[in-house]
Amino acid sequence: GEALPVKKHNGFTGKIGFVLAAAGSAVGLGNLWRFPYLAAKYGGGIFLLVYIALAVTFGFSLLVLEIAIGRHTGKDVIGAFAKLNKKTKWFGFVSLVVPVLIVPYYCVIGGWGTKYLFAYLSGDGTSGAMTGENAALYFNNFISSPWQPIVFFIVFALLSFAVVIFGVQKGIEKIGKILMPLLAVLSVGLAIFAMCQKGALEGVKYFLVPKVEGVNIAEVFLAALGQLFYSMSLAMCIMITYGSYMKKDTNIQKFARQISVFDTGFAIVAGLIIIPSVFAFSTSPSDVMQNSGPTLMFVSLPNVFSQIPGANIIGALFFLLVLFAALTSAI
Repeated sequence: GEALPVKKHNGFTGKIGFVLAAAGSAVGLGNLWRFPYLAAKYGGGIFLLVYIALAVTFGFSLLVLEIAIGRHTGKDVIGAFAKLNKKTKWFGFVSLVVPVLIVPYYCVIGGWGTKYLFAYLSGDGTSGAMTGENAALYFNNFISSPWQPIVFFIVFALLSFAVVIFGVQKGIEKIGKILMPLLAVLSVGLAIFAMCQKGALEGVKYFLVPKVEGVNIAEVFLAALGQLFYSMSLAMCIMITYGSYMKKDTNIQKFARQISVFDTGFAIVAGLIIIPSVFAFSTSPSDVMQNSGPTLMFVSLPNVFSQIPGANIIGALFFLLVLFAALTSAI
């Protein structure tokens, strides 16, 4: 009897496709939305230093491990743990809890970003509806609306599902090759624009210069560690799954380094967009940075953009960036 051919799942067509797709998972709302407000809360440069130290040691090691498990087994996360040791198969099921929780979370925040993109495209950024005290009211009215958040949740979720349905090569790899370079160009362009504004240099110093006075190092460490897992897509099945589609002759450490650089670099650039912008255009930037938290992007930044000529264009570009970042991670 002739052996029947074994059907293998399609892998990434090339090395750049894998790096951009995996980096797309790592680069997302964790960098653009969460990293800047955590850095503002936990001493700016000191948070950045601790985060980078964790990223190049603990984060890099775990990233290599997860990709290696996926490439070695060639299976999904449940099959991967079962192949390593039948006694650890249960851990694959436990791991799946994380993406089950995080995908709806991404769709919620991604839906918010989509709503704001539409708002700027429709001209709300210069209408007064999103400026001054109206900025918080606009956001609160949106998230408390009985139908608007659900509509934008569905729009974002359908975009994510559509890419995944097309598969690895025609969907995930292709969208990664398009969106990741666009993300890079948009983010660097907005960062340069933000840092060139009057008063922005104070924001750059606030973000990059370590401040230890009044900072609890243990809290900074825990916040940076939590951000690392969230931002680099660690311990949530994702890198094991990407590794299973990886070609056997590829250098895992090299790719892990590239993904880490993409992720950390984008987090720094995001901070250089948001924090200098607040310092350049806000009357009490330190209070805004300390008190805005998760709403920083949706309440404080629209106020910032409203004071810039071409507010609707800048706002639309920024929230297009948010949409791309959320989309690559949700995928």
